[in-house]
Amino acid sequence: MTTAAAKLRDRFYEYDKHPYRIFEAAVGASLRQGESVLLDAGCGRSAPVLRKFLGRARHLIGVEMVDFRDVPEAIETHKCDLANLPLKDASVDLIMSRSVFEHLTDPDSVYRELSRVLRPGGKIIFLTANMWDYGTQIARLVPNRFHGHVVKAVEGRAEEDTFPTAYRTNTRRAVNRLSRDSGLIVSRFEYVSQYPNYLLFNAVAFFIGMCYEKLIANVEALKFLRGWILVTLEKPLVMPLGQPLDRPLAEKSA
Repeated sequence: MTTAAAKLRDRFYEYDKHPYRIFEAAVGASLRQGESVLLDAGCGRSAPVLRKFLGRARHLIGVEMVDFRDVPEAIETHKCDLANLPLKDASVDLIMSRSVFEHLTDPDSVYRELSRVLRPGGKIIFLTANMWDYGTQIARLVPNRFHGHVVKAVEGRAEEDTFPTAYRTNTRRAVNRLSRDSGLIVSRFEYVSQYPNYLLFNAVAFFIGMCYEKLIANVEALKFLRGWILVTLEKPLVMPLGQPLDRPLAEKSA
């Protein structure tokens, strides 16, 4: 990050909420204080997002495919694949996932598994890269074996924490199809903008990226080009034979 690029970011994005904060606010708004069981699907080695909800949920569960480090004892952890969770049916109230769904190579299995462990009326909230973002398109052109080097150079993230991308659930059409096939309903699908963080290495590149980002952030017709998608899925409340739980008793017996 150059000093000039950082000054541009601080000046023109001072009041813009980062997609991570928007995501966390959405999760917090869906929690039932002290009652919800919250699962973080792909929580990271130290569960940095999940630990923010300590004391706000009845129980926290973190799932990752790598070894955990320095995770609070209050968080239940499982090292496993998201398509094979060691959890009971309908045992989770809310599932969150940040910057994980772009890595799913078999999203059909993951959607079905998350739907299985989610209680009726529960939600899945995830934030992932938008397929039509220019950053995503560039990343798709770069072989996965080079992604770790690029991310380390641009963001300073350790190469061991950079995983292959697949982008198989990163469009509205894909989300709609996967949700429908796994018995979930899409209740929110929002395109979210962010400052061009991949261009902070050069002030001129950042300025050009900023002009582009401001354009798609303010023109509704171009919203599909924004960098992130924020999605909320819900598992319907259903009775046997497909009757809604919230249907009036008189209507049920009619």
